[in-house]
Amino acid sequence: MQASQSGKQNRRVVITGMGVVSPLGSDLEAIWTALVEGRSGVGPLTCLPAEALPIDCAAEASGFSGSIDDFGPLEAGQKKLIRKGLKVMCRESQMGVAVAQLALSHAGLTPGTFDPTRAGIYYGTDYMLSPPDDFIDGVGQVIENHGHFELTWWPEEGMSRMTPLWLLKYLPNMPASHIAIYNDFRGPNNSITLREAAGNLAIGEAFRIVAEGRADIMLAGATGTRLHAMKTIHAAQQCELATHEGDPATACRPFDLNRTGEVLGEGAGAIVLESLDSAQARGAKIFAEVSGRASSIVQGPDRVARRGQALANVLRLVLGDAGVAADDLGHVHAHGLSTRSGDAEEASAIQSVLGGQGKPVPVVAAKSHLGNLGAGGGVVELITSVLALGHDRLFPVLNYTTPDPECPVAAVQDNATTPGDSFVNLSVTPQGQASAVLVRRSA
Repeated sequence: MQASQSGKQNRRVVITGMGVVSPLGSDLEAIWTALVEGRSGVGPLTCLPAEALPIDCAAEASGFSGSIDDFGPLEAGQKKLIRKGLKVMCRESQMGVAVAQLALSHAGLTPGTFDPTRAGIYYGTDYMLSPPDDFIDGVGQVIENHGHFELTWWPEEGMSRMTPLWLLKYLPNMPASHIAIYNDFRGPNNSITLREAAGNLAIGEAFRIVAEGRADIMLAGATGTRLHAMKTIHAAQQCELATHEGDPATACRPFDLNRTGEVLGEGAGAIVLESLDSAQARGAKIFAEVSGRASSIVQGPDRVARRGQALANVLRLVLGDAGVAADDLGHVHAHGLSTRSGDAEEASAIQSVLGGQGKPVPVVAAKSHLGNLGAGGGVVELITSVLALGHDRLFPVLNYTTPDPECPVAAVQDNATTPGDSFVNLSVTPQGQASAVLVRRSA
């Protein structure tokens, strides 16, 4: 144990459990097999009316139904509580709770096996919205009373038709709140709503809490979706969405010359962070070690995001925070959104920080298989790189066939590239908020 510059404890922090809900399923080894075999989770859009939208493919977590069986092994009391709570969880909350329970089960942690005052949660989410269906009965009541709808009649005549606990379904702090209740976590608890950057930010904050001795166990994760009656419309208005012909599995192609945009998806991921001493004391299996975190937001005087600069900042900062030289970095897990502008900016950032190395640093991008899972994507992507460390090989960037001169990265194209002993996981939002976490093999 060392002291940080602030005088606080600087304990080693390890990953002892992982949980995922993704377009490739929830079984970690099945996900890994799909990655190395080059299988995609992108398919035809079925959860929304494709005829009313400018997209017809998506990365749906179709294997997740929200039934109690999706939450993994549970004690009888937990199962009863979660089943009762499902009615006040939107889909994002359900996925977030599910991956938390899967991660805790994977870590061998159940209530009563740890000090609850030394266990906490940091969780990331997207902004959460009600679907239009929630308002149909209320709007219908106003129209029935007056023959047409006016907003001034809504508070007294329409609102009464809303479900009494409606708001609880869409508060972004609810995933962390549910998880704390179901697992008796009484330590630090917070939620971050910074879109795609939220997952790495949650992991980074949880990492520091454990490193500084404020908790022994922290559950860090994120849940999100871009597949939603309103948010998909927002994405169509604001984002570069993929256009494709033929097989939807070929639509997402990060860093490729012929990329056309991002593929919208949904999912969640969670990891158990634990002090090395705590993990060793209970004989837990250690999957990797978190060694650094960084955050940066950059916007110009015109208030336009400078995503490339923000990514370059966090890449430099996280290497410094972890004490890892650029020459020693094993690989980069890129944000890899598959947009014309985003990929070029990210590739430039990676090149500016790591381009001086004798051998190019390998770059992977799980979005090529999974699409953009919103806030949940960063954690799911980090988990896939942890799996790569465990299997001692990287998976290829799916659909990468034609290098783009504007994206000078060493995109992995085979199953034989080694992951090295460390990696940086990158995420960035359209608003220029970037986040990074550095993970290494645990010695």
